[in-house]
Amino acid sequence: MPENASANFIARFQGATFDDMVEALTRGFGSFDAWRNGREKPLDWKVGFWGDERLSLVSNQDSGGWGARTAHGTPETLAIIMPRRGALDVTLGRNVIQGTPGRLLLMNNLEPERVSVRAAPHRSDTLSLNWTIIAQTVASILETPLTGPMDLAPLVDLSTAAGQLIGSLAQTIIIGMRNNGPLLHSPIAMLNLTQGFADLLVRSVPHRLSHLLDRKIHLIAPRHVRRAVEFMHANIAQPLTMQSVAEAAGISIRALESGFRAFKGTTPAAYLRTIRLQAVREDLRDPSNRQPLRDICLKWGFFHFGRFAATYRAAYGENPSDTRRRADL
Repeated sequence: MPENASANFIARFQGATFDDMVEALTRGFGSFDAWRNGREKPLDWKVGFWGDERLSLVSNQDSGGWGARTAHGTPETLAIIMPRRGALDVTLGRNVIQGTPGRLLLMNNLEPERVSVRAAPHRSDTLSLNWTIIAQTVASILETPLTGPMDLAPLVDLSTAAGQLIGSLAQTIIIGMRNNGPLLHSPIAMLNLTQGFADLLVRSVPHRLSHLLDRKIHLIAPRHVRRAVEFMHANIAQPLTMQSVAEAAGISIRALESGFRAFKGTTPAAYLRTIRLQAVREDLRDPSNRQPLRDICLKWGFFHFGRFAATYRAAYGENPSDTRRRADL
C-alpha cells in the first residue's frame, strides 16, 4: 500500500541525529545494533510506537542510509513491515529481499543478518507480533508443535488476492493502533484481530509446514488421537510410556502408532519428545529460571545429555547453552 494510503502519525520522538533515532527506535523494537551508510548528515527523523508485548506498531520516517540487526536477548517476534516510501533490503542467508511500497515483508526478527534502509526518504509501518502467538497458532491449526525455524515466505505481493486480504487486515490494525487509536481501548477487539491475523498468516503465507495445512482440509484427527495428544500435554512432566498413553486414549499401542502416523505424520514417541523439547527451550529462554541445564533436562525426561544436545541442535540450530546465553543478555 503506497504512502498516501496511510494517514500521518503523531511522532513520539523526533530529531536529526542518528544516535537519537536509534535510541527512539530501541524503545519500540527492543535492543538492536545499528550503523550509518555513507557520510554523516542530518536524518530528519520521527518515530511513533503503540501497543504491548503481544502486538505493537512502530511508525518511522527518516532520510534513509542506515542499517540494523536485532541484538541478542531481544524478545522473539514476527515482524510485519509495510514500506510506505523508499525501500529497504533484508538479508536472509544468501538471499536479499527487497521491500518497496506494494509489498509486505514478513520475518522472524532474530533471523535476518541485517536490514538496510536505502539512502532516500523512507517511511514504513512495522507490526511486531509476539512469536509465541505464531507458535500457538501453528499448534492449534496443524495440531503439531512448531520446532525450529518456520521458513515463512518473506514477501507478500499486495496485488494478489491473498496479499490484498493480508494487507487490508494489516492496514486495519495499523490504523486502529496508530496515534493511540480505538483498538488500544478495545482489548477484546484487539485480541480477536491479533489472533485472526496470526491465523490468516499461518493459513495464507507459504511456510515449512504448509503441506500439513493442505492435508488438514481432508483429514480431521479422530477422537482417540486428540485424547492421546491432550494426555501428553497434561502429563508432559510425568514419566510416560506409550502403553500409558494408549490406555488413556482407550486404544491399543498399534492403533495409537497408526493414528499418529496417519494424522500427525510422526510417531507418538516422537511427538512427545518434540513437546518436551519445546518445554526445555522455554525454560532456557526464561532469564528468571536459574536451574542447571542438567536439572532442566531431567525435569522434562531427557536422561542422555549428549543425545539431547544433538537433538536440540537439529531442532533449533543452536546449542542449549547458546539459548540460555541469549536469554541472559
